[in-house]
Amino acid sequence: MWSAHQPHRRSDEVTAEAVTVVEIRGALLRLRRATGLPVAFGGLVESGRPQVRISELSGTATAALRSLAVSSGSGLGGKAVALARPCAVTDYSSSRHISHEYDIPVAAEGIRSVLAVPVVVRRRVRGVLYGALRSAQPLGDRALGAAVAVARDVEQTLILRDEAWELLTAGRGLLGGAGTPGGPETGAGTGAWEQVREAHAALRALAPRITDPALRADLLAACGLLTAPRPAGGPALAPRELDVLSWVAAGATNAAVAERLGLRPETVKGYLRSAMRKLGAHTRGEAVTAARRAGLLP
Repeated sequence: MWSAHQPHRRSDEVTAEAVTVVEIRGALLRLRRATGLPVAFGGLVESGRPQVRISELSGTATAALRSLAVSSGSGLGGKAVALARPCAVTDYSSSRHISHEYDIPVAAEGIRSVLAVPVVVRRRVRGVLYGALRSAQPLGDRALGAAVAVARDVEQTLILRDEAWELLTAGRGLLGGAGTPGGPETGAGTGAWEQVREAHAALRALAPRITDPALRADLLAACGLLTAPRPAGGPALAPRELDVLSWVAAGATNAAVAERLGLRPETVKGYLRSAMRKLGAHTRGEAVTAARRAGLLP
């Protein structure tokens, strides 16, 4: 029997923090390409602690900075966290604009000019990206602007991921009061299932906005946790057909579906007709019922 507490797929086992670390790692490579800076490093603000733990290094010559805990307000990165805005110094060791608790590891790595850009999501600093030169020279507005642009991209990605985690968590929580996917809907379970279906449709609508192919695939796979097991040899729908039918199942009109998915109403109608044909349905309602029986929809 299907259970909301069954072992989850790989995507669900990866914590939000681990996913964010991967994003930080990729951002450092992008930062080096965008700014031309040879060294980049960064990390996340630790949960429950006002400090950044530097976990990711790119272009470094030593491990001196790895696992360094930078407290809010201390050093360059700590200043960026405290102010929630980018900061830069031309010569780290002699700068009068920062405190110098971390001069030893910075000197060991041999970096001089450094910038630090906070990653801010929903008014909370989630991490810091650093870029650095091994010589003392002004970094310039171009390098700082490029680093900020990389941080903004990370922020948007994390916002989408947060939304996905919240929707998935909410959907699973609702399953407890909804019963078995594909089973009968009675009493309080009926209202709970409507909310599960809205969460499922929202997750599918969110997936195309995520640029990371692996994460997008994991998110779509996670949608399957909200549906009944699919029978062998059952019908299959194209991704957009299923996106449209997910919102139809949640009670949306064609116009509302078009707005949510960024499509034209006529395009929505085309996808819906195609889905109905594949499901052997003559009406929207029949298509939704057939899709649920096939384990395509919750």
